[in-house]
Amino acid sequence: MKPNDFLSPETGQVVLTQHGYYTFIPAPLPPKLSWMLQLVSALSEAERDLSRLATLSGAFPFPRLLIQAFIRREAVLSSRIEGTRATLAELYTYESAQLSFWESHDDVREVHNYVMALDYGLERLKRFPMSLRFIREIHEKLMQGVRGGNLTPGEFRRTQNWIGMAGSTLATATYVPPPVDEMNLALGDLEKFIHSSSDIPALVRAAMIHYQFEAIHPFLDGNGRVGRLLMALLFAEWQILPQPLLNLSVYFERYRQEYYDRLLAVSQHGDWEAWLRFFLRGVSAQAQDSVARMERLETIRTRYQSIVDSEKNSERMGAVVDFLFGRPIFNAKQLAEGVDMPFKTARQYIEKLVQAGIVCEVTGYARNQIYRADEVFKALDNVEV
Repeated sequence: MKPNDFLSPETGQVVLTQHGYYTFIPAPLPPKLSWMLQLVSALSEAERDLSRLATLSGAFPFPRLLIQAFIRREAVLSSRIEGTRATLAELYTYESAQLSFWESHDDVREVHNYVMALDYGLERLKRFPMSLRFIREIHEKLMQGVRGGNLTPGEFRRTQNWIGMAGSTLATATYVPPPVDEMNLALGDLEKFIHSSSDIPALVRAAMIHYQFEAIHPFLDGNGRVGRLLMALLFAEWQILPQPLLNLSVYFERYRQEYYDRLLAVSQHGDWEAWLRFFLRGVSAQAQDSVARMERLETIRTRYQSIVDSEKNSERMGAVVDFLFGRPIFNAKQLAEGVDMPFKTARQYIEKLVQAGIVCEVTGYARNQIYRADEVFKALDNVEV
């Protein structure tokens, strides 16, 4: 790491360790902000777009089902930033077929772990506030049995790590986070900031926390994914957006290099404003995307209502159709469990959906069949609706 690249003592300090390499120790939050007009405008737009999304989600006919689809979309894109190549279709198919013993599904397992970690965190928040222990638990869920799973899942690092190109060393790394003792102090300060009362707008606080977590880099692996998971969990805990319907990782993945550059620029130059504007633009863009996606899904559901009404047991058929919007790729067992009906009955309803052209079988197998609701899936999976 080149100490001369880090020019902002207000943001943190570069320290030469006793082992002869340089590390960066971020200053405790919050930083001083100038609140230029562009930043205020970006914050206003983000808050407006997020408020619209929150209002729409509150009025959506089946939000609890839809949440699962948005969580999976976030998992795919957040994991892709770290190099996985699993698709949303592969994730749903993996969950339907339970192919955990296939070596070729390592990437999908990583994405599936992200889903499990976020689900766990949202449930945990109902009883416990965000804390360092909470973050360790999320990390353990994320890293269990996948690449990096041998690097002390659920434990903060006890050795030095660094960020750089493949083959880089502590001397040539782009960034070296604080050594262990300073890391623990910085984590303690971060936890206090998360829980402290503040006049800083919640979205700006969340962006600060994301930077600080990545600057501290407290795990040997999985820091990026945990840092993005924290955004969804803090949004829920702070009631910014109670349901995880904002796919911020879509934005971060689309502008991946700028994402990394903006974070590094805070450490090197104290450029908080550029990072905050970037983050807030992402909130606006993805809130607008989620609104458009939900409106498209609502239109599709309205068209399916005639099929629901034509069924003798329309209430049950309505539940079956709604199920598709949370899990557009599924098997009969998942439908039976999801709608609480016998397996044989679930098969009968699937056949009705096939005949109506709403779902199709995708494996070609006589047994262990998997079905896809194409129109619903495309509305969820497409980059733009």
